[in-house]
Amino acid sequence: MSTELPEYYFRVRENGAAVFRLDTENRQRRIEMDQIAVANIRNGEIKPHGDRTLTEADLTEIRAWMEQRRNVLAHRDIDDIHRAVDYLNLTTHWVQSKATDDQLEAVTDALLLAMHDLRSTLVRKKADRLLKD
Repeated sequence: MSTELPEYYFRVRENGAAVFRLDTENRQRRIEMDQIAVANIRNGEIKPHGDRTLTEADLTEIRAWMEQRRNVLAHRDIDDIHRAVDYLNLTTHWVQSKATDDQLEAVTDALLLAMHDLRSTLVRKKADRLLKD
């Protein structure tokens, strides 16, 4: 672990983060976290906290974090989809080799409806892409 703390700390929230400036330059050498803003990655808003005025350096750091966060979330989205494909394959194997009649009765309708919905949406989206070309 590095001995130097970053100047900013981002407490992740559902739509972005609460942004804090870190300070250790005090008598007790304690870490003080002073909230300076709230960043919303969905709409790009950066709202100063309370009566704060954000510096250009603050805004630059917050915007850089927002861009990095969007990239992380986009990567997670596609990773989740790849995992869903794996789960579908594992589910198929479970249905074929391990599931009891009672277990199948409990999940079949929900799985069939979800798969029908997914298939319909995928087919429609693929047709839209083909028609664009």
